[in-house]
Amino acid sequence: MTTTTVLAVGDIILDEPGPDSFFDPSRTVLGTGDAVIGHVEVPHSTTDTQSSTDVPAPPADPAALGALARAGFHVATLAGNHIADAGPEGVLDTVRHARSHGLATAGAGATLDEARRPALVRAGGRTVAVLSYNCVGPRESWATSAKPGCAYVHVLTHYELDHASPGGPPAVYTFAAPDSLGRMADDIARARQEADVVVVGLHKGVGHTPAEIAMYERPVAQAAVDAGADAVFAHHAHIMRGVEMYRGRPVFHGLGNFVTVTRALTPQGNDSPERAAWARRRVELYGFAPDPDMPYYPFHPESRNTVIASLRVDEDGTRAGLVPCRIDDLGRPVPVTRTTGGEEVLDYVRDITRRAGLTTRFVWNGDAAVDVLEEEL
Repeated sequence: MTTTTVLAVGDIILDEPGPDSFFDPSRTVLGTGDAVIGHVEVPHSTTDTQSSTDVPAPPADPAALGALARAGFHVATLAGNHIADAGPEGVLDTVRHARSHGLATAGAGATLDEARRPALVRAGGRTVAVLSYNCVGPRESWATSAKPGCAYVHVLTHYELDHASPGGPPAVYTFAAPDSLGRMADDIARARQEADVVVVGLHKGVGHTPAEIAMYERPVAQAAVDAGADAVFAHHAHIMRGVEMYRGRPVFHGLGNFVTVTRALTPQGNDSPERAAWARRRVELYGFAPDPDMPYYPFHPESRNTVIASLRVDEDGTRAGLVPCRIDDLGRPVPVTRTTGGEEVLDYVRDITRRAGLTTRFVWNGDAAVDVLEEEL
């Protein structure tokens, strides 16, 4: 049997004209994947409904999903905090339009059972199952037996004041509710019976913070591997996070941005009071303001470092890797080689991995790709 190559990227927002052009620099690399997965961050619908307790994301043009398929993607993961921002109709429209463009979907649907069902694709002579879960809320995004929405892992937050200063900074503890974690594990175990390769997408983490991995994140990702996942690909923070090898399986704790072009969080001319307020508060919370020369890219400057993650499967097992990329001034992710900026991107990945307390090794495999390896004993 041949090698099956699974590629995955982080958050995708297609909310600018000419969406195909943003994939042009990465199109060749994406074309090497037998199963290519991207996380669609916002609804794609023509509805004017806004239904969110979070900072609402406006729905994007349904036709833009065609650019994703034309760039070589096969699967869209949908379980995220913004999928229900355009109400139930927006959820169903996103699933319908993605499938109409030939994309398999995971993580959202008309019911919770449908949202928990894996996307199954044939890739390199193997069946690849893709599952997708939202770990960050809000509850309004969660599907039920009678409401469209997303699959989820329920994460609890506990604040403990451990000193005699009422109102002082607490210790923060986060952990997944056992029943919710058990449902995810059951889904993965069932998918393992249907497929040769199982990968899990987790929408998790603290936004715009590259090195911090919250208490719940590693246990949830490791539970996915324990249940049978071959890889975990995470997103949501809009900035890269560290990479872990657990039981020989890669956990990309945050793939950062890929094509994420939108003016929804740009203060100038924003017609939503909630989004305008969030754009102002972002400076207080995270210490950055977007580059005014890139109003379509309202994210942390460090988020322009990104990667395409890879999992290669053959008779001998699995191998993890990545292709370094740099988001250019037009908002396009550009694969970079060891001599054209890739070393700088890889140094960034090494640094945030080390700062997160992870010991993963990264070794160049030629000039254009990197192997992700466990620490040598």
